Amino acid sequence: MKRLLLLPLFVCLLQTVSLEIHAQAPEATAIQDKLHRSNWKKEKIGRGMHWRYYHGNGLYNSRQSINVLDINLNKAAIEVSLAHSDSALIKTSMFARNNGALAAVNGSYFDTKKGGSVVFLKTDGEVKANTIQTMPEYRENAAIAINADGKPAVIRKPAAGWQKTDAQEALASGPLLVYEGKPETMVPQAFNTNRHPRTAIGFTKDNHMLLVTVDGRSSEAYGMSNEELAQLMHSLGCQSAINLDGGGSTTMWIQGKGTNGVVNYPSDNKAYDHEGERAVANCILIRKVSRRSL
Repeated sequence: MKRLLLLPLFVCLLQTVSLEIHAQAPEATAIQDKLHRSNWKKEKIGRGMHWRYYHGNGLYNSRQSINVLDINLNKAAIEVSLAHSDSALIKTSMFARNNGALAAVNGSYFDTKKGGSVVFLKTDGEVKANTIQTMPEYRENAAIAINADGKPAVIRKPAAGWQKTDAQEALASGPLLVYEGKPETMVPQAFNTNRHPRTAIGFTKDNHMLLVTVDGRSSEAYGMSNEELAQLMHSLGCQSAINLDGGGSTTMWIQGKGTNGVVNYPSDNKAYDHEGERAVANCILIRKVSRRSL
């Protein structure tokens, strides 16, 4: 008799646990719903190119400032390339203007005193820099790569090392955020777990490239951990995505928009404005090409 009385209680408890697990499982869907419900400012900036901006309290129980440049690679007449300097530090906006870009975001890690990349960098088929020995592996476990046909992608670091990549251009960074449609597990280090300004690039299943900046270090913009950033990129539809250099380096530039092209709120001047851009050693450029050359 006691067993019969316990059975309904056990079933009830099992249902409760099941409901709790079900409620926690669709985390990406919940973020997706919040993103769709959020008040985004949207603007078309060219064929197959749309710029979106969000500023509000709807994500991660925090105030966020997010820019997304969505480029449909099936339609946009653009090329993706890497700009770099071995000896000088140059602002992303200056890299962009000097190279006739439509848009740009800052690239990967660099020597803040001497300049030059501190992670693997390959341009025009030639290796320009190798990762320094003191760089943690999780911070250069992937790369933004461009093959000989000009197609950009996020690639995982080859088991035999970066020298084995056959990409025409590649810039290592990390951590890898999303791979094969799934968010990656983050190494439990302060670099990942603390909230900072962040820059990321990702690719969707339908061949869109997303350039993303998340502002931070301000009461108007808290920044994100890399786990939150991975969830964001996944919720935006990315099948693959990588974290780039962040902090004071985080910059998005779009020709003719914002303040002298800077549309996010770089934090290097400790003010929530468009003036706090940090000089960097490399960046990712989006340049216009004619349809005839495609």
